[in-house]
Amino acid sequence: MRIGMMVDSYKPYISGVTNQVELLKTQMEKIGHQVFVFTFAEPQHTSDFQNRIIRSPGIPIADTGFYLSWRYSRKAKHLLQSMDIVHVHHPFLSGRLALRYCRSIQIPIVFTYHSRYDLMAQSYLPLMPEEFSTGVLQTYLPTFCESVQLVTTPTPGMVKVLNDLKVETPIYVLPNGIEIKKFQTAKPLSRASLNFKEDDILLVYVGRIANEKNIPFLLEAFAGLAQAIHNVHLLIIGSGIQEYEDEITSLVQNLQIQNRVHFTGKVAYEDLPAYLAMCDIFVTASIAETFGMSNVEAMGAGLPVMGIQSVGVGDTVADGVTGLLSTHELPAFTAKLTRLCLDVKLRQQLSINARQASCKYDIEKVTEELVAQYHILHQSFQPHKSKWQNVLRRIAEKIVP
Repeated sequence: MRIGMMVDSYKPYISGVTNQVELLKTQMEKIGHQVFVFTFAEPQHTSDFQNRIIRSPGIPIADTGFYLSWRYSRKAKHLLQSMDIVHVHHPFLSGRLALRYCRSIQIPIVFTYHSRYDLMAQSYLPLMPEEFSTGVLQTYLPTFCESVQLVTTPTPGMVKVLNDLKVETPIYVLPNGIEIKKFQTAKPLSRASLNFKEDDILLVYVGRIANEKNIPFLLEAFAGLAQAIHNVHLLIIGSGIQEYEDEITSLVQNLQIQNRVHFTGKVAYEDLPAYLAMCDIFVTASIAETFGMSNVEAMGAGLPVMGIQSVGVGDTVADGVTGLLSTHELPAFTAKLTRLCLDVKLRQQLSINARQASCKYDIEKVTEELVAQYHILHQSFQPHKSKWQNVLRRIAEKIVP
């Protein structure tokens, strides 16, 4: 099949969505499919036709990795309309373009609900009052979901969120996948290379440095922990908008934990398994996850997860089995994190369980399941195909063989 992945941002920008799309593309191509990524970039950044990365011109939105654009280039449009199926990973720009270009010529559209848009309205519409931006999203998202043929979401908890939005389109639960063997067999990065000691207790957070990740809560909990345990350190892997990074750096200074909190900035995805394997505990305070891919990657590396009981995190981390979950209260979170640091036997058992539990998220299994859904949709649309689609495909093949 010719499969079009539509995203508002793509590599080199690093996020759970861009990583997942890249993994799916690679795995689908291994089993014989042609996968195209349709996205945006500044005009001077041309498409990579050899690797089927199709970029249309866009205006960068600060340093977020996202671009503003209302249409695809002519070549991108022709290519998109030659697809057997399109898969939307961002509902706003990419979602609207999928409806504009694909619906009229009967190309089935799949949408994955990756993010807690209902909790992140201000991040998407920052110039509007919160009440208004929330209302806009709660109106737009159900309408968009009703316009596609299949909605997938990575956890059962997200099905309830979609049901609360009154989405009636078929919903299929499909977890995000990772290259599990790379995490399970990774050789740890040398602690000495980052000036850590072998007996230090290393906590690690991996993800964007962004408001919705609840990082101030995590730092405040860590500040209390650092007073009680002299050899505990927190490694923060990731980056964000410079203004917010500066706020987090200032908070670290104010909490007087600058000697215990260490920022790596962006780390190449292929290097991430070695960083995780070096650490002892994965920590997150986010309550705005649909899945929490970083949690599963950490579990694959054998790290127990310390998090907050919420949709997404609670769907992937079993409290007392693969990690510890607390309420969204600072004393409760700090107490459980302290226990996890001090109880070595508990940590070892949770580590074993986490590694075993991560196996069900193997990218090969996830890809096989997703492609099966594609085939079902593609077959159901075959009798209704527009006569123009064969013409569009012939045009597209002249652009990208």
